[in-house]
Amino acid sequence: MRFSGFEPVFDGKSKILILGSFPSVISRAENFYYGNKQNRFWGMLSKALGCEKPTTVEEKCELVLKNGIALWDIVTECEIKGSMDADIKDYVVADLYKVINHAPIQKILLNGGKAFEIFARHYPELINIAKKMPSTSSANVRYDQAEWLKEF
Repeated sequence: MRFSGFEPVFDGKSKILILGSFPSVISRAENFYYGNKQNRFWGMLSKALGCEKPTTVEEKCELVLKNGIALWDIVTECEIKGSMDADIKDYVVADLYKVINHAPIQKILLNGGKAFEIFARHYPELINIAKKMPSTSSANVRYDQAEWLKEF
């Protein structure tokens, strides 16, 4: 089946762009980034920023924007069955300049290998400000929170 992802969350003060691959089935049902409660993203981010873990979409948006963070996925539309990155097919890549031309992005953090792979292929000119991060997915057995924490 073909699905569309979410619009980017950013403002004119966003300095860090965090890019995932594509929303999971649960995130699509929740209609926001990292909606699966098993995903470590919101827990990691709240720990990194020294605040309470947000629960609502409004709290999540407020948390990222207040801290100069933009959220998006490198894939904006694709064929996918389930939630596995390996199943992403026939995809449309995000136009990152939609964010970069309107926010002072200094760093791009790629949440997982698939996000980094697609990003590197389509945005080689931005690779110098990008970093591949361990996926926050609960399926990633090699997740290392310390790698994320040192980026904030």
